Amino acid sequence: MAIRVMLVDDQVLLRTGFRMVLAAQPDMEVVAEAGDGAEAIEVLRATAVDVVLMDVRMPRLDGVEATRRICAQTDPPKVLILTTFDLDEYAFSGLKAGASGFMLKDVPPGELLAAIRAVHSGDAVVAPSTTRRLLDRFSSMLPSGVKDPNQKHIEKLTEREREVMMLVAQGLSNGEIAARLVLSEATVKTHVGRILTKLNLRDRVQVVVLAYETGLVRAGGGTG
Repeated sequence: MAIRVMLVDDQVLLRTGFRMVLAAQPDMEVVAEAGDGAEAIEVLRATAVDVVLMDVRMPRLDGVEATRRICAQTDPPKVLILTTFDLDEYAFSGLKAGASGFMLKDVPPGELLAAIRAVHSGDAVVAPSTTRRLLDRFSSMLPSGVKDPNQKHIEKLTEREREVMMLVAQGLSNGEIAARLVLSEATVKTHVGRILTKLNLRDRVQVVVLAYETGLVRAGGGTG
């Protein structure tokens, strides 16, 4: 079945360009469009969507708040933030709000299509190392790990899972984690899957964000 995509951007010309690129793909279908976040939420009430391409700077309701409201729903679509700068506050806020990743608006068509497919399959489309750079820059906006309510969820993890989580949060791939801990890559993948399940997270990007929120990882790459 084709991936059902929704385009949310206040620039009609930009939506038209994205729609033309997506329409040429046999495994994708643009099923809805909206000019701002409020309209997007309204349209989603009546339309089944798999992936939302979400602009951040829009009138009425911006993409960050729209993402937050969408991701709070039951079985929400995946949200891919579109931003102008890769290290800006909007991208940071979008990830915090629950987006599965972010892409630059001038991304080559092939990369955009690959990102949509990756998000749809459950993967993150932002490397954890990039997410870490973003969080390092805006870490002052994160709550203190001491009082963060998510801390109790971290306690569900085994010692090994906690170790793996910290390495994921430091930007290491499964292969790099396997080498560091002298484990097989399949075992690391299993640990990552259990971490996502226990913490109710969708992807590795959210692992990185949570690690910062709870103080497991600190700005500059240190561990808590």
